[in-house]
Amino acid sequence: MNPANPPRTDARRHHDPETRGFASDNYAGAHPEILAALALANGGHQVAYGEDDYTAHLQQVIRGHFGASAEAFPVFNGTGANVTALQALTDRWGAVICADTAHIHVDECGAPEKVGGLKLLTVATPDGKLTPELIDREAYGWDDEHRAMPQVVSIAQNTELGTVYTPEEIRAICEHAHAHGMKVHLDGARIANAAASLDVPMRTFTNRAGVDVLSFGGTKNGALFGEAVVVLNPDAVRHMKHLRKLSMQLASKMRFVSVQLEALLAKDLWLRNARHANEMAQRLAEGVRAVDGVEILHPVQANAVFARLPHDVSERLQQRYRFYFWDEAAGDVRWMCSFDTTADDVDGFVAALKEEMASR
Repeated sequence: MNPANPPRTDARRHHDPETRGFASDNYAGAHPEILAALALANGGHQVAYGEDDYTAHLQQVIRGHFGASAEAFPVFNGTGANVTALQALTDRWGAVICADTAHIHVDECGAPEKVGGLKLLTVATPDGKLTPELIDREAYGWDDEHRAMPQVVSIAQNTELGTVYTPEEIRAICEHAHAHGMKVHLDGARIANAAASLDVPMRTFTNRAGVDVLSFGGTKNGALFGEAVVVLNPDAVRHMKHLRKLSMQLASKMRFVSVQLEALLAKDLWLRNARHANEMAQRLAEGVRAVDGVEILHPVQANAVFARLPHDVSERLQQRYRFYFWDEAAGDVRWMCSFDTTADDVDGFVAALKEEMASR
């Protein structure tokens, strides 16, 4: 046998499909309806780089959710969506005001600053949510050439702490930012969960509230991969097409990103998936509240539960279910639910938590 030409083998499953966890909604697989949509789009040839029929139809679907002026620019991932969107809203000397817990600040490896060339002006918040008053801590110095110019306010819906802005709160932020000549970006990696929590259409807290650009999340809501920068206010951005390519976010076979977003948004798959994930988080929170020695840290408004418990209990529990420490020194953890989390998953986790607490 020539080692340079190993025998051909069929693809094999390399994981146990019964393994469940609460580490991230990114751990879940793709929804079967998404996989079916990908297979549907696979036949024949389609024009590359977004000139395909699926991307064209996605625009109609997006406008149905976000208004007649909305335009979607599909990208590979959430960091790419955020960095591309923020670049389109800023000058080279521009800065972005965000919460100190924001994903763009904490979890994107400095990409907005290193790749986008942006300065992030972070503000401490009690619950992950900005307010006009908190924004004003960094909204100054526009004529000071020694300071990066605040040009954008970036909020996340829902936030990194699992909290959800009301439409009125976002409208107040947008009015305040626009009055200062700034624009508003919304990181919507889990926007579906927020809409499900509020029980309102996504447009209620985006274009109707005054948001200029949205990073729309698909992966955490059942897609295999793919997000989109959705431009809600065309006058707020410049050269999105060129920035997407420059940022290495232009998919050659874009139909496979677009068809997933279409499958989520054309009917109600996005909402079904989000509602289920949120319901499982509520079930988890209810079970955890009954365990002595465990404290829930933030309101459970979407699909995340933040809790504090003894460090040694978390370490033992992690051997049974995957999840992450949020603040290891304090003993804070994060438990995430996804579209495929089941009631049995939640109940089994709560039972395991009770066992580990009792074994102390």
